[in-house]
Order: sequence, then C-alpha cells, then structure tokens
Amino acid sequence: MSWRDLPKVELHLHLEGAAPPAFIRGLAAEKGIDISGIFDERGRYRTGTFEHFLKVYEAACTVLTSPEDYRRLTLAVLEESAANGVVYSETFLCPDFCGGGDVAAWRDHLAAIEDAAREAEVRDGITLRGIVTCIRHFGPDQAKRVARCAAETMGGFVTGFGMAGAETVGRPKDYAWSFDCAREAGLRLTCHAGEWGGPDTVTDTLRDLRPERIGHGIAAAKDPALMERLAEDDIVLEVCPGSNVYLGAVPSWEKHPIETLRGREVKVTVSTDDPPFFGTTMTREWEMLERTFQWNEDDLAALNRVALDAAFCDDATKDRIRKRLEAA
Repeated sequence: MSWRDLPKVELHLHLEGAAPPAFIRGLAAEKGIDISGIFDERGRYRTGTFEHFLKVYEAACTVLTSPEDYRRLTLAVLEESAANGVVYSETFLCPDFCGGGDVAAWRDHLAAIEDAAREAEVRDGITLRGIVTCIRHFGPDQAKRVARCAAETMGGFVTGFGMAGAETVGRPKDYAWSFDCAREAGLRLTCHAGEWGGPDTVTDTLRDLRPERIGHGIAAAKDPALMERLAEDDIVLEVCPGSNVYLGAVPSWEKHPIETLRGREVKVTVSTDDPPFFGTTMTREWEMLERTFQWNEDDLAALNRVALDAAFCDDATKDRIRKRLEAA
C-alpha cells in the first residue's frame, strides 16, 4: 500500500531543518556564500552524530538572513510536506535565527512566514501553525528573549512555545521563567526531552516546565512508572522514529520503542523532525511503521486522531482538518 496520498497530521517539524538542500544551495549561490562543505557528493546534507548535525543545521541557517528568505523557505517546506499528504503541520520557529531574538526583527520575519503559510494553504491545501522555540544550548538568558518574542506575537498563527537543542545542556528548571512567561501569555507548551538522556530528563521536564507534549520522549519506554504517568496524564509524545534511527538514538527501526510506548497506552504521534537531514518524509515514516511493526491503515489513522487532538490550534481548525481526515 502507498501512503503518500493519505492525509497526515505532523506536529514536530523544525522549519529550517526542513529546508530542501537544493533550496539552501540556491540561496547560498545567490548571496555568494560558500557552505559547500555541508553537502555530500550527491547534494544532500552531510550529517553524522547529533553534534555534527547541529553544526550543519546552524551552518545552513546562515544563508537565511531576511524575512523574504523565510517566506521562500516556508513555501518550499510546505510544498514538500503537502506532496507527502500532510494537511496540517506545526513547525518550530526560532527567533534566534529570525532576527537574533529582537522582537521587532522577529515580527518582520513572522509576518513573512505567515504570508507564505496563507499562500501555501490556498496553493497546496496545507494548514500551518507556529511554535516559537528557544534553543537549549544557547542558554537560559537567550531563552527569555525568545519567550518574550513568543508572548508578544501570540495569536491565530503562533499558538505554542517550546524548547529544542542539546538536552544535555543545563537542567529544565533553568528555563522555567521562559515557560512561565509563555504560559501566562496563553501559549500551549511542548519541550524536547528524552531523546538522548534517560527517563529522568522527561520526568524533570514535566515537573519543572509542565508542558502538555514532549518532543521525542522515547527514553520513557525504559521506565514503566513513567509510561503509566504519561498515559494517565494524557501527555502526548511527538515521536520521530526516522530521526532517532538516523542519529543513533536507537540502533534500528526494529528496536525503536514506539510500539512499546503505544502498547502501554502512551499517546504517540509521528513526525519527521528535520526530514532532508535524515533522508525521510512523512510517507516514509508511515511506510516504515507498516513494514517494521505491521501497522495497518487503522493504526495510522489513530496516529492522526491523536495528533489532531493534541494540536495547538483552535476548535474550528480542528473540525475542518478532521473532516478532511474522515473523508479519506
């Protein structure tokens, strides 16, 4: 069975991390910037360990310097997502890359991203919402600036706040002020945890930052009590199996814990994370779930239902997307 044309909901997608390599190479050529070292001989991103991935990611971002760059990036990303059946997507947006954490510069970049999202919704039939995201390894002080950007621009498009980056840096409580700021502004919260650290990274994040979703969270599968808590508290995991396998967070698809988590009634969704960096798409993620765990159409439809219920958008948007899912 081909899954490409079936509608999908994706909650864990980094905008810059979804940039097609050809788009970044073209933009670099336009600006006369030499970043050829981040591509391999086939023109793909050259990545390996998680630390190397972060360096390549940040190097690719150096060519994205203006609101117009981000408008074009958003159109390119949404075109690729829509081609793989995604009808609703949430993307992580980082004011550190969009204006250096300055609120005025961030507003300009955000306006361009929103404009592209509206154009793509008409052109490709895909709905996008933004989750403003601080970068953990940039430190707590910079996270506060990002949280202020999020609070100042919360609205119909910016609906969430989160944290990404190297989860081994600092402790979740170091970023509590930023999450409190976003919460008080009415933003919904998610946070990367449990991708590289142990179950305690998830436990500490839940205690100190109180998000309703966890990005990745696969380490929870090592702790039965934590899985029980996640299930009881309806904490949704934004699982990215292809990313986890590619970077070595788990050794193979066959040993990925998503089936264990789902078997313990933990609510899981599936996303691509940074798809061109990891050679994946939403279609491939679904194909691999079918191939590895024998998930069928009902199993994959359940992923959509969990993701849509957990989406950071209003009820009217959910109802509209739900009708598209049901029609398929």
